[in-house]
Amino acid sequence: LFFFPQCDNAKGLKAFYDAIKYGPNHLMVFGGVCATVTSIIAESLKGWNLVQLSFAATTPELADKKKYPYFFRTVPSDNAVNPAILKLLKHYQWKRVGTLTQDVQRFSEVRNDLTGVLYGEDIEISDTESFSNDPCTSVKKLKGNDVRIILGQFDEEMAVKVFCCAYDEEMYGSKYQWIIPGWYENLWWESWSNSSQCLSKNLLAAMEGYIGVDFEPLSSKMKKTISGRTPQQYEKEYNAKRGDGQSSKFHGYAYDGIWVIAKTLQRAMKHLNATNKHQKIEDFNYTNHKLGKIFLDAMNETNFFGVTGEVVFRNGERMGTIKFTQFQEREEVKVGEYNAVADELEIINNSIRFQGLEPPKDKTIIQEELRKISLPLYSILSALTILGMIMASAFLFFNIKNRNQKLIKMSSPYMNNLIILGGMLSYASIFLFGLDGSFVSEKTFETLCTVRTWILTVGYTTAFGAMFAKTWRVHAIFKNVKMKKKIIKDQKLLVIVGGMLLIDLCILICWQVVDPLRRTVEKYNMEPDPAGRDISIRPILEHCENTHMTIWLGIVYAYKGLLMLFGCFLAWETRNVSIPALNDSKYIGMSVYNVGIMCIIGAAVSFLTRDQPNVQFCIVALVIIFCSTITLCLVFVPKLITLRTNPDAATQNRRFQFTQNQKKEDSKTSTSVTSVNQASTSRLEGLQSENHRLRMKITELDKDLEEVTMQLQDTPEKTTYIKQNHYQDLNDILSIRNFTDSKDGEKAILKNHLDQNPPAQWGSSDPSRTSKDPIEDINSPEHIQRRLSLQLPILHHAYLPSIGGVDASCASPCVSPSASPRHRHVPPSFRVMVSGL
Repeated sequence: LFFFPQCDNAKGLKAFYDAIKYGPNHLMVFGGVCATVTSIIAESLKGWNLVQLSFAATTPELADKKKYPYFFRTVPSDNAVNPAILKLLKHYQWKRVGTLTQDVQRFSEVRNDLTGVLYGEDIEISDTESFSNDPCTSVKKLKGNDVRIILGQFDEEMAVKVFCCAYDEEMYGSKYQWIIPGWYENLWWESWSNSSQCLSKNLLAAMEGYIGVDFEPLSSKMKKTISGRTPQQYEKEYNAKRGDGQSSKFHGYAYDGIWVIAKTLQRAMKHLNATNKHQKIEDFNYTNHKLGKIFLDAMNETNFFGVTGEVVFRNGERMGTIKFTQFQEREEVKVGEYNAVADELEIINNSIRFQGLEPPKDKTIIQEELRKISLPLYSILSALTILGMIMASAFLFFNIKNRNQKLIKMSSPYMNNLIILGGMLSYASIFLFGLDGSFVSEKTFETLCTVRTWILTVGYTTAFGAMFAKTWRVHAIFKNVKMKKKIIKDQKLLVIVGGMLLIDLCILICWQVVDPLRRTVEKYNMEPDPAGRDISIRPILEHCENTHMTIWLGIVYAYKGLLMLFGCFLAWETRNVSIPALNDSKYIGMSVYNVGIMCIIGAAVSFLTRDQPNVQFCIVALVIIFCSTITLCLVFVPKLITLRTNPDAATQNRRFQFTQNQKKEDSKTSTSVTSVNQASTSRLEGLQSENHRLRMKITELDKDLEEVTMQLQDTPEKTTYIKQNHYQDLNDILSIRNFTDSKDGEKAILKNHLDQNPPAQWGSSDPSRTSKDPIEDINSPEHIQRRLSLQLPILHHAYLPSIGGVDASCASPCVSPSASPRHRHVPPSFRVMVSGL
């Protein structure tokens, strides 16, 4: 036993050589506490055939058997904790750790050995950090790499700084677990707390729950040792003899070391007695390699139960017991131990207390959660969709049932059926838009991506294509400048709709063949668990996308936009069609406006809410429901109301009322609007313009007529003036012809009046009155009757049209040139025809 003062290498080496030179022959070397002095002595023992046994040197460097083949120790090395740590990690299924090491050889060697132990054990060292003085940067990097289980190797002073940095970075609590050396002195943090800048309560908060790992000073088993005492009895006797002296945690290993030397010498003596009775251990010298080898082998065979547990050497290293302590409420509590001989870990009655409800996770557990459409929302929108389909079915029933009604027949019932079919296809697409990964498999979802696109596209084109096709027929008929009868049958309209659908199919087929829609998964930023668990939720969302999604959508939108512009053009061109059953321009405009606005708003909001499937589905579904419903209602509700109230009014021209005797159309004829004669309509418009012009002229002539009438009442001498100055104006009035064909056989009101009261002929002579005075002749009943016969037709013509007028004809009196000398220049006959247009 040598004493190496102050851990001085030179003094220790000198003391060793002095003992070899001046002392008796030594069989073994027992001791060595300082790692530096012990390593120097152990390295030189091979030349002296001396076996060294240390009870306190724990440096991992001494485990190198090539460099220190004659070195043994009863205390486990610092590396002995690594198998225990491995067992603890496996116990709690921690497979991802990080290391934080102080830049000191002792700690670096332990870290390197730990790396070798963990390698191949399916445990990942995700980050390895080291520091010299300031550990905060390294701690921050560990947090940045999402290290939850930190294996630290540093002394007490650096431990205080480490936990202060951990508090600042919030690397403590239920999400983190620190595992550090357990050989620190009792209340070690109090000695070094002044060297840190954090408060004591913050330091203790960060330290709470750390696990310390160190060798067991004395065995906890109630079992007799080789000395006949239990570890507890030995400790009691040791404390009694120690008194008030300072205790060392190595005393048990020193006690077991003496027993190791004794048992080694005993086995060596037995070996010599059994093999060579003439040689004794006293014959040992520093050059006797054979005897030295006997001592070395006997040391390796050591195996007994001592106060520190099972004493067994493996390659000169003690296979001891490692204890685990946990810092709980300002004190270290033993929570488990690891038996290196049996390779067993024992947790004492689940005494480890974690900050959370369960042990921390070795990393942030990312649980992918599919953002799916909620079932209540899907149910509500599906119910609305079903109601819309029921409404469409009701319109279809109404259209089929009343297909022979004049109002429905003129509105093209076959095209109406296609509009309903398109609306129902659009409704059906809503069910497919609501099916996601929570309802169907990935493969089925990918198929639905294509199916729902096809259904919605075809439904849109079918509905609006049919609406625009029948509007085109009205436009083609009423804009027929050649005034010829034009027949456009429903078969031609079906061909037009089919052509529109063919364009859709070409686009969709090319889309599907060249760049089909695929199921893609979009991952979003992690979110904390709403339930408070130590996991993070990464929302994922399914999309239907392809490589050139923007290009294909642009092609579809461009085609649909052109279709809508075509519909707007037709609605504008047919806005003046005066037959309500044919003029759907107002409803088409309203449909295009609502659909266009809703699609633009829906597409924009849907794009902005692509990370919220419930909102996106709700918007898409409501837009489809609104557009389909408003379109069907605008097409069929006015027809339904008109059919219930006044079905005949919708089939008549607003400005040309047909009489009740108008012939009914043949119910078996085609539903096309061939009965509308464009020639009659154009002629009617010309006659109305001419009628207005003549009315203005009549108003001017009425003034002259009134003046003539007043002059006739004044004096007979003015007759010559009238005859000379107003005959031409009077003839202009009387020469008005009837400009309209009376195809319903209207009665001439004025003609009937004159037929009932025939006027006297101006040329008839009355012998009894020819000799009378001219004044009496003017005021005679004959002259009064003549004046009335002239004025009444003119009054009918001038004033009845201003209040609605009726068609009338009147035969004016025929004046004979010889009837009266005063009126010989009046034309012999004239006719006044009054039109009620």
